[in-house]
Amino acid sequence: MEKAITQNAELSDLNDRRKSQRADLLVRVTYQTVDELFTEFARNINEGGIFIETDTPQSPGSSVALQFELPGNDEPIEVVGIVVRTSDGTQPDDPPGMGIEFGDLNEEARHQINQLIRQLRRNG
Repeated sequence: MEKAITQNAELSDLNDRRKSQRADLLVRVTYQTVDELFTEFARNINEGGIFIETDTPQSPGSSVALQFELPGNDEPIEVVGIVVRTSDGTQPDDPPGMGIEFGDLNEEARHQINQLIRQLRRNG
């Protein structure tokens, strides 16, 4: 029970820390840790980070190198991020996976993400 309370508090803290609202988007993400390469799907994104659905999330604090293509863009976005939260999928509307905060996202990539989010919100 204490673990569930702690996880809920952490989720609340994460929502408070999140500066930008996420937009729903299904995109294939390739990510690499120190010793493994993975391909999974992300279901939402904002200029600060991305949530990747996976049954084997990396530990919070882990560094991951990400590569993904946004719809309508020819060049993939490459950025290193830090795992800031994980989910085991036991909570409603919270699939298994990990939330990753982008590190040094270049200005062009940030602009592309923001432009896509605005478009999704207008159409959504």
